[in-house]
Amino acid sequence: MPERPAAVYYFGTCLADLFFPEAGMAGIRLLRAQGVEVIYPRGQSCCGQPAYSAGRTEEARRVATAQLGLFPRDLPIVVPSGSCAGMMRAHYHALFAGTQDAAAADRVAARVIELTQFLVDVIGLKPRDLGPPITVAWHGSCHAMRLMGVGDQPKLLLRELANVTLVEVARERECCGFGGVFSVRQPEISSAMATDKADAVVATGAEALISGDCGCLLNIGGVLAKRGERVRPMHIAEFLWERTRGDG
Repeated sequence: MPERPAAVYYFGTCLADLFFPEAGMAGIRLLRAQGVEVIYPRGQSCCGQPAYSAGRTEEARRVATAQLGLFPRDLPIVVPSGSCAGMMRAHYHALFAGTQDAAAADRVAARVIELTQFLVDVIGLKPRDLGPPITVAWHGSCHAMRLMGVGDQPKLLLRELANVTLVEVARERECCGFGGVFSVRQPEISSAMATDKADAVVATGAEALISGDCGCLLNIGGVLAKRGERVRPMHIAEFLWERTRGDG
């Protein structure tokens, strides 16, 4: 297990800021509850992924450049999103290659870690469940799995919760169809993919859908809400905080 830091930077992500602020705050509270100082740079905005995935490299670089000077200390940069973390860690090198900011981008990228990876692999969190019995399903995002290498960490955290039953979703590793601007450019395909995911989640009988990426929660949760399903979409940070604070 890597050495436990006394402090970390927290990159909150724009989707959490705009649509799931309670999830962003829950991540901060989880870290603070473990005695970790959380530094939240006020000037942060977007990691640049939407523009980058749309092929707008110059626009993506301008947005990402604004983030590079926000994390000057040699501390981990914890991100409650595999998608945004993956953009920063896996794509900043190529995005800034050959520019005057290449070295700074590489230094930032090397310190990025996804929230559940940090909680399990660095902190060794063993959450104590204070909530009532509940059955949940897990959705892992493509970028978390493929760019950040997030594997069993989220499930390990969920399985530590004594009153939580984790059920498997059919074709778990398939994409939900959000894909940043993909859901805007190809809405029919994205909708079909999200519908497949929603069907698979409902089939499990789970009361809540837990994920570590707000984009996935927006896409699948939108289908669930439109159909009137009673499955509650929740970011894993919010779920963990709710369970461990006895607010379930």
